[in-house]
Amino acid sequence: MRNPRVAEILSVIAARGDGQGALPARLCAECLSTLPVSGVGVALMTADGPSGVVLAATDGRARQLEELQFALGEGPCVEASCSGRPVLQPDVTVAGSARWPRFGAAVVDAGVHAIFAFPLRVGAIRVGVLDLYRDTPGPLSALDLADALAFADAATVVVLHLQDHDEHGGVNSALTGPIDSQAVIHQATGMITIQLGVSLAEAMLRLRAHAYATGRTVSAVAADVVDRQLYFDDSEPGSTTTRRDRP
Repeated sequence: MRNPRVAEILSVIAARGDGQGALPARLCAECLSTLPVSGVGVALMTADGPSGVVLAATDGRARQLEELQFALGEGPCVEASCSGRPVLQPDVTVAGSARWPRFGAAVVDAGVHAIFAFPLRVGAIRVGVLDLYRDTPGPLSALDLADALAFADAATVVVLHLQDHDEHGGVNSALTGPIDSQAVIHQATGMITIQLGVSLAEAMLRLRAHAYATGRTVSAVAADVVDRQLYFDDSEPGSTTTRRDRP
């Protein structure tokens, strides 16, 4: 998931201070200042759809549209999370009402003409959605789309970091360097790398995503991996399988 642009975004928002709770707001603000959009929001998602939790929004209208999708159970964030693919609607007035009958009408009334939603996922686990709103119609350019995808990857890291930040210290170290110093977590990460055939960075994200999805701490999940009570694979339900009889 990591690439130089994602690392750059994380470095910028981590360097601004203001505490860990402000990370989503700083990411949205950085996204707003970088991309040609009018509003940005980050909302949490679950396997059943929107959780109703808006982590951050750049203005009241963006927050209202995020919350409206939860209330209606439809909209680009719901579609993006369910499909696992970006939802790019460059002209809401043309197709928005047909695509999302209730939400589309509300968007038009709010003066939004384009919406771009990017799912935040790790494997099969749904983490959230990054929504971009714009007052004018038109698609994102190829460069802007690439940057938006990088912001979505950065948002995924931020959401997972917030889930377990009480275990670890230091915003900068958690986001831009080695995320954990505990031996059991490093050992578990190495085991997941072998199990899935992925990089250490991706293995750490998978570990943290599973902790997020199950409401447990990263250390507790890592201990299960090291004890061979939890084995990571690519199955659909959370991408993990519990195997207490493994040798």
